[in-house]
Amino acid sequence: MPLIPEEPQIHESAQGPRATPANSRTAPTPRPVPGPRPAAPPRPGRPGPFRPTAPAQRAPHDAPAAVAATASAVKPGAPVVPAAPAPSNPPAPASAASASPQIQLVPASAEGALDAAEEAVDLLLESGRAPGEVLVITTGEPHPWAVHELSFGEAPYWAQHDAGDDVFYADAAAVNRAASRPVVVVAVNDGSDATAATTLPLALGRAGALLIVCGDPQQINSVLGAGV
Repeated sequence: MPLIPEEPQIHESAQGPRATPANSRTAPTPRPVPGPRPAAPPRPGRPGPFRPTAPAQRAPHDAPAAVAATASAVKPGAPVVPAAPAPSNPPAPASAASASPQIQLVPASAEGALDAAEEAVDLLLESGRAPGEVLVITTGEPHPWAVHELSFGEAPYWAQHDAGDDVFYADAAAVNRAASRPVVVVAVNDGSDATAATTLPLALGRAGALLIVCGDPQQINSVLGAGV
């Protein structure tokens, strides 16, 4: 029976799975053609493309507040007048005269003044004072160390004084020759008001930071003043 033209023609090859020739290959899946890359997202803190800018001028270190106040007061379009630099620090006032040394009084009799001075020296060394920072002066009988060293002559005796590496002992007659030291210890061991009146002011002038006087408090106060 002849086919009607309006009906679709069904071929036998359309029925069932299509046979693929053995010598044919599967056509590769087409890959998308690469186009222009999208712009990279900006990094945090740097919106938009990077544009080189001129380095900002640093305000003078002396007057940052003056520069900031000038910038905030300038209107748009108005000429900027640079702020006047702050005046430099005024010169420091001349240092006052060095303070007088501190005075400590150790009550002792004339017979025990030398022993009290020895104890004071021991306490100074135990507290961290260097031996070369201490000068001991006696107003009466010389210290045994001074007697021993003077037996070898005055030259080696004063050489030890000039070396300044140990406690130095001198009597009242040698105060004028002795150099200043941070601490001066005076043993008022003769009981004479005249000797104390001569020695204590000189000892005070030799003390850089501390004067320790071992003796009768009433006698010492009469020489150095009631405030001792």
